[in-house]
Amino acid sequence: MTAETEVLGELRRLRARLPQLTGALAASADGLVLAHDTVDGEAESVAALTAAALGVGQRLTDSTGQGRFRELLVRGESGYVATYAAGGAAVLTLLAEPRINVGRLHLEARRSSTRIGELVDGALERKDLNRL
Repeated sequence: MTAETEVLGELRRLRARLPQLTGALAASADGLVLAHDTVDGEAESVAALTAAALGVGQRLTDSTGQGRFRELLVRGESGYVATYAAGGAAVLTLLAEPRINVGRLHLEARRSSTRIGELVDGALERKDLNRL
């Protein structure tokens, strides 16, 4: 089983645990889609925007002395966009309905981001990048 398949499985399990999610994707820190369970056309643009937001989030936490970036939550009129660090080389981005329980979102997403980080970092260590 490839790392991509395992990451996609984690995304699907996360969506099953949180039915209010409307999309989930794992991306590299530079904005490349690793796996997604979203509407096909939006994955690449969401991954690119996530990379930009990640850069701003990292600079913000660094400049304010808050340590390494962990997560970012954006609330819009129609729901949430949440981004979580996933190991050293990836991020998890989730799209959610406005009625989601944000505490549960954080709890489940933090678990999944840890697992995805382990999978991606492990693949990088094995030089399995071409399989992501």
